[in-house]
Amino acid sequence: MKKGLSILLLILVISTSLSVVVSASSSNSWVGVYINDVRFSGNTQVKDQTTFVGVRRFATSMDSSAKVTYNYASRTLTVQTSKLYLTAKDGDNYINANGRYLYTPSPIFMKNGVMYAPVLLMTKAFGASARWNNSNSSFYITKGSGGILSGDSFYRDDEVYWLSRIINAESGGEIMKGKIAVGNVILNRTKSSYFPNTIYGVIFDKKNGTQFSPTANGAIYKSPNQDSIIAAKICLEGYSINTGILYFVNPSVVPHCWVCQNRPFYAQIGNHAFYY
Repeated sequence: MKKGLSILLLILVISTSLSVVVSASSSNSWVGVYINDVRFSGNTQVKDQTTFVGVRRFATSMDSSAKVTYNYASRTLTVQTSKLYLTAKDGDNYINANGRYLYTPSPIFMKNGVMYAPVLLMTKAFGASARWNNSNSSFYITKGSGGILSGDSFYRDDEVYWLSRIINAESGGEIMKGKIAVGNVILNRTKSSYFPNTIYGVIFDKKNGTQFSPTANGAIYKSPNQDSIIAAKICLEGYSINTGILYFVNPSVVPHCWVCQNRPFYAQIGNHAFYY
């Protein structure tokens, strides 16, 4: 009886150990990174199906003259070259590259003193290109201009002006994802034949009555907060939570509206419910 119990316990220990090993290996998927066909020597991490690279080493690998500094008080790492000024902050869902806001659903993070950001965002920031090689699970990055086109050249002032104001008026106090979703609705409408084809036209559209209450109560004219401006620029970069959503409503304010009863539901984000 004792011999049988001992064997059973041994099997249980071995099974438990094996399950831990399998779990650990499956949660730490390996992805390679090559820059101009040279293996990247810095740290990489795979998190939430996103490949992250150590920002400092990636920057100096892309440009050996890159100056990299870290501010402990603000938890912000800065990269500066002759063609790029980049900041990445621990916990943020975006990097700022030459005044451009590049978004990541999985936030930037610190681990063992290394700041990590998505490899594709860093590649874009340096004006480089990347391709995926499925045979060896690796990204191959080809150096390009050395720095992304500046925000002053990329963003149109009128689009940032109006998009940031409607985002602020509708969701100024909400999480960044909620702000971006509101901006997505505006931009999705500009691409639909049922709505005007400009941001201003969509916001002030009255074909079927006032579409957005801030245009009626004057809130649209208030200066937007910084996060609303950032959200607008993220949307204008092309990032979209969903390319099909065309409506949103705060169900606690308007519980029985036409949209709620007649349009397919997508998701609740912050205070707003979004619909197709």
